[in-house]
Amino acid sequence: MAILKKKKENRVCVIGLDGVPHGLLLDLAKRGIMSTVGRIIDAGRLHKMKASLPEISAVSWTNFMTGTNPGTHGIFGFTDLKPKSYELRFPNFTDVKAPTLWDTLGQQGRRSVIINQPSTYPARPLNGVLISGFVAIELAKAVFPPEIKVPLEQTGYQIDIDTLKARENHNFLWQELIKTMMGRQKALNMFWDDPWDYFEFVITGTDRLHHFLWNAVENPDHPHHQNVLEYYRQIDRVINKIYTTFRKSPTDDENIFFLSDHGFCAIRQEVYLNAWLEKERYLKFAKVQPAGLEDISPKTVAFALDPNRIYLHYRDRYPNGQVKLSEAKAIKEQIIHKLKKLEYEGKKVVREVFLAKDIYSGPLVGKGPDLIVLSEPGFDMKGSIKKKEIFGRTPGLQGMHTWDDAFFLSKNDFGDNLRIEDTTKIILDRF
Repeated sequence: MAILKKKKENRVCVIGLDGVPHGLLLDLAKRGIMSTVGRIIDAGRLHKMKASLPEISAVSWTNFMTGTNPGTHGIFGFTDLKPKSYELRFPNFTDVKAPTLWDTLGQQGRRSVIINQPSTYPARPLNGVLISGFVAIELAKAVFPPEIKVPLEQTGYQIDIDTLKARENHNFLWQELIKTMMGRQKALNMFWDDPWDYFEFVITGTDRLHHFLWNAVENPDHPHHQNVLEYYRQIDRVINKIYTTFRKSPTDDENIFFLSDHGFCAIRQEVYLNAWLEKERYLKFAKVQPAGLEDISPKTVAFALDPNRIYLHYRDRYPNGQVKLSEAKAIKEQIIHKLKKLEYEGKKVVREVFLAKDIYSGPLVGKGPDLIVLSEPGFDMKGSIKKKEIFGRTPGLQGMHTWDDAFFLSKNDFGDNLRIEDTTKIILDRF
């Protein structure tokens, strides 16, 4: 790994493209669709990078901004259970137990501007500006300092697209993608000339596009394929603007970074882990049609939470739990063995099942899942308790997240085994 000289007066810029896989970025660059990115790749190193486990934005972006994993920062998914209960809750930025990279910079007296960073809602104070991204509910709680809310509203700034409507109406999807992109650019213009040491700009429309129109990304004959290419050309123009205004000298190339939080591929089938656990008799409900995990039976051995987390039903952790710690190892080994044999139409479904203790570190490991199931590309793991069949599809969803084909683009070479949490130190080392 290259050793970089620290420069006390350095400024650093990071551009995030949510859900853009390494292979897609490289292809668009080579074809000239993203010509600016192509020039940056030619002059630097495009790394293939591992996202978080689970490979979802809430966890992966938190890994990035803290330089840690869920065992330390405490975010294990978009949902979690309230302690000693089966009641779902939605963790937010106040639940993050590790300092962010801009917290660290703030302690050094450095100022940061963060635009559309996912998993930072509600916005909390920092030395600078923060505009929270997905999942942010209302703009008033998504910004710091509070006085930037009115100017942002006046520009028509929109936190996210209407995902439910966009899933059903692709013309509406394009309208929303254009509208949110314009809002991001206006926010960029608003804060770019402010004094700052660290600037971060994240585009999340790419993730939305891939979920709802991945077929158009892959298929040149798709009626929306040209829209996809034009959208990426627009992103490239934004990147060009940032790159050319940031780069005052060739040495600045070492201080601008680009990354995604996970990759993407087409969905072949969704895999409902709780339906599998029921069929294998690890999960039982007290009702035929359970309303939630509150209806879980004391006979349950294990259950799943979205998207691919399996929890043993421990006696001391859950109200109806009966599993003893002494039984846990054998149960986990049995579940892993069976999951690895799961097939769909002769195709292997599960790539790997990780023990949480092997991939997480820190004081909060015990609050997370016991197992994390990594699927083969095309098999999208889900935690629904309503589904009775193991395999199925959700109308309107075409693309799914993948784990080890996120990207990190930099001037310098940082090796072949990069994880998203490693990039935090790379950025901080530039100061």
